[in-house]
Amino acid sequence: MPGPGWYWIGEEERREVLDVMESGHLVRYGKLDDPGFKQKTRLFEQEFAEHCGAKHALATSSGATALVAAMNALELKPGDEVIVPGYGFIATYSAAVFLGVVPVLAEIGHDLNLDPDDIEHRITSKTKAILPIHMLGNPCNMPAILAIAEKHGLVVLEDACQATGATYQGRWVGTLGQMGVFSFNAFKVITTGDGGMIITDSEDLYERAFCFHDQGYHPFAGAKRPAERNTLGLKLCMTELTAAVGRAQLRKLDRLLDTLRRKKTKLKNAIGSIPGTRFRTLNDAEGECATLCTVLFDRADKAAQVAEILGTRTVDNSGWHVYDKMDHFNQYLKEHGRPFGRGILPQTDDILGRAINLSVGVVDAGLGAGFGICIDSTDEEIEQAAVQFRNACTQTANTV
Repeated sequence: MPGPGWYWIGEEERREVLDVMESGHLVRYGKLDDPGFKQKTRLFEQEFAEHCGAKHALATSSGATALVAAMNALELKPGDEVIVPGYGFIATYSAAVFLGVVPVLAEIGHDLNLDPDDIEHRITSKTKAILPIHMLGNPCNMPAILAIAEKHGLVVLEDACQATGATYQGRWVGTLGQMGVFSFNAFKVITTGDGGMIITDSEDLYERAFCFHDQGYHPFAGAKRPAERNTLGLKLCMTELTAAVGRAQLRKLDRLLDTLRRKKTKLKNAIGSIPGTRFRTLNDAEGECATLCTVLFDRADKAAQVAEILGTRTVDNSGWHVYDKMDHFNQYLKEHGRPFGRGILPQTDDILGRAINLSVGVVDAGLGAGFGICIDSTDEEIEQAAVQFRNACTQTANTV
């Protein structure tokens, strides 16, 4: 059960991939004057940067490796602390851990994103960065987060892995902080199967990220040349085949988002106003990706009852997206003397326990979005889903 881009894979992606296969050049490097070298990765980076309004873009093997490369470029060191929300995905936290950086958990708000009101309580002398996650395609309250970062001299790395194409006040998420990262796995807005992207306006940060993503080599378009700085790196590059699919998907992005937003509006209108519920806060209703529709109940027991009727689950039970369900991460916190387990973020526990995610474009039981619609759903199917949801709420209305 994939994301919206997966549903729309078709002839355009096939042509792009065949172009690479017939060329015989499967890696991102080659001679620029060779007509057989299709330069898919370089072109995907250029087109992505132009699309989102960033000066630089760097394609990687996944959103997780994009996070690692970006944190390294920002020179986050072992022992440094980075503030993260208690609702995200395990990759965000594990990326920090593998660099020796300490993720400091903070509360979320009714937008299901990092709560700016809780950030300053988490800042210590070791805090170096804030890492907001634009969860479920909904932009964070970036002005508040950026103001806190500026006040305390912190860098901001935006995790936009679930929010490709989302905007805040007309600007792409990922362009508001020092760096932004995106994911293109099967559950994301656009997909290449796997793959990721880093964006930044800083040439220095771009160069650092590039060096790290390919064994210390300096940014180049064709043949490899050693880096001017002595940088150790890993091998996190995107292949030409992956980039080929990415280019075709990127050309569909605006149409995907327009379709998602229209269908989510129809779903919300069909659900209407139900006593004891509200939709989650949207910081920029016109700029969100509209991949999911989150309903917040006044009471957790009501949310649980409705979820059971619909054959889905409340968000607090959605696996490795909720801090206390990440067993391996909690083991890390325990071993390092950090607070861990359910109860350390009571506001987050309360909000997620009262929330149900309805799928719109991302159909993912792991996100607690096992019920709803998909990007190809008809008006009739949208109405049916809304009726089912309303009926489930009605069935629990008179329970104590």
